[in-house]
Amino acid sequence: MDLRALVVCPDQGSSTLLTEVLSELGMAAEHTPSVSGGLQLLESQRFDVIVLDYRADEDSEKFLARLRQSARNRASMLIAIVDGEFNARPVFGLGANFVLYRPLSAERTRISLRAARGLMRRERRRAPRTPLNSKANVAYPGAPEVNALLTDLSDGGTSLQTANRLPSSCKVYFEFALPGQQPLVRLSGEVAWQDSSGRTGIRFVDVPQSSRRLIQTWLQQNNTNVTPAAGVPAQVPASKSAGVASDVRRGAIPEGKESPLVTNPSNRRGELRMACKLGAEVYRLGTSVPNRCTLSDISEGGCYVEMPSPLTGQAGVEILVRHADTKLRIRGQVLATHPGFGMGVRFVFRDDVEREEVMRLLAVLAAGPSLDAQMR
Repeated sequence: MDLRALVVCPDQGSSTLLTEVLSELGMAAEHTPSVSGGLQLLESQRFDVIVLDYRADEDSEKFLARLRQSARNRASMLIAIVDGEFNARPVFGLGANFVLYRPLSAERTRISLRAARGLMRRERRRAPRTPLNSKANVAYPGAPEVNALLTDLSDGGTSLQTANRLPSSCKVYFEFALPGQQPLVRLSGEVAWQDSSGRTGIRFVDVPQSSRRLIQTWLQQNNTNVTPAAGVPAQVPASKSAGVASDVRRGAIPEGKESPLVTNPSNRRGELRMACKLGAEVYRLGTSVPNRCTLSDISEGGCYVEMPSPLTGQAGVEILVRHADTKLRIRGQVLATHPGFGMGVRFVFRDDVEREEVMRLLAVLAAGPSLDAQMR
């Protein structure tokens, strides 16, 4: 597990659900029931995401203040748990990236945490990695200097190979020369991940200006060697891109009684479908004529578009959705049409960014009953 989470929550049921979902998503979760315990962990360890049971009291405010002052964790993603009737806007103003509403449901928690994980992965790989083969001297408190081999480099971190595992909870100091350069790069970092083969990912922490200039100059000179993973569009897995279910909900559930998360025996996509009423515009690819419509359910892989005259054939479409502060433009393919009702559309992602934008929208819808539950 290369991502670490801190759960600060006194409710045993909620904390158990959160740690289970985080584990499913490949994140190691540390749980503490008290704010005081959370503050101690903030000072001693580094976390990629922090989930706080926010109570709008002095302890919660103290935790948030200390979090943003923490050298290790001030840039960590923050998810706040609030009451169902709570106006979440002030929480976003205090630094929250997502909110979850009490009582937590497994479905909504999975959608929101999955969206958060996707955004964390993108942030960690925002800078392209350039491969290299360079020796480095590595030092950390309480141990002699060791030799390492740098295997790739970005503006924010590096991967290296060592004979022994590095400590995960202290600063690590580096000294190395990049190919074609004589001056030494000197900086400190912290361990982001390690595996059993001796590979370690390092996140840079303190980088002097002189060393940063050396790194940036070398990266600019070698930018043609960027690893393919940074720019290759991701293919939608087959299990995720199966067709939108062809059934249309035609009054089977009275209005106002429908569950926000729809499950259906005919839904074999393996994805949660979220019921919604989102105004949208749909365009046939290659045209600029908008067709007003409503999205009545949506998942990571597709949506159902309600419109009296659906587009015929296996048409390629582009859907424009505006919801609160979110604007989403995504391409898709019509898989099923129902004249007088609408059509099922499978999303066609051109890259990871488009998939993450859909996950953002799902997280907004899943956050709770209020449109105040927007993401920054």
